[in-house]
Amino acid sequence: MKQKNKKELSYFRLKLESYMSEHHPERMSNTEFITARADIALTAYCDAVTQGFNHLEAERIASEVLFSGLHFSKYDTLVYILENEFEKELPAPLPERLSLLLLANKAVQATFDKFGLTDTLASDEQYGRLYTELTGTIVLLIESNNLPMVKQTEEASPKAL
Repeated sequence: MKQKNKKELSYFRLKLESYMSEHHPERMSNTEFITARADIALTAYCDAVTQGFNHLEAERIASEVLFSGLHFSKYDTLVYILENEFEKELPAPLPERLSLLLLANKAVQATFDKFGLTDTLASDEQYGRLYTELTGTIVLLIESNNLPMVKQTEEASPKAL
């Protein structure tokens, strides 16, 4: 007997869920998106095979569809900033945990919203500006919440300020 709400096993769904759990954990609850994207990738794969592409080529085509718009990650960007700018204050695994909390913050989202978040943003000149603005936003959040992470002393690293 089939269970209702049982998740269908799908190669593309599993592949997308694995990728999103690492790079977009804040979007894992969006099952409609995941299901729709996996279905579109499966269709692209089948169409490619029908058009005469071999299975490796069809897989590449389907993967392009599957991951379109997901190459830039807000989560990865925040983890990277926290690991680089606050490395002394936040040993692993704190950057990953704090990044999830920061993604829910309105000021952090407003900073991301100023930029066109495309698949190529990380290689764009705008990325440096985004990095700087996010770092400043995080410092302001730390200061406004009186968190003892960043000590503004003469010995403090300029990276942490």
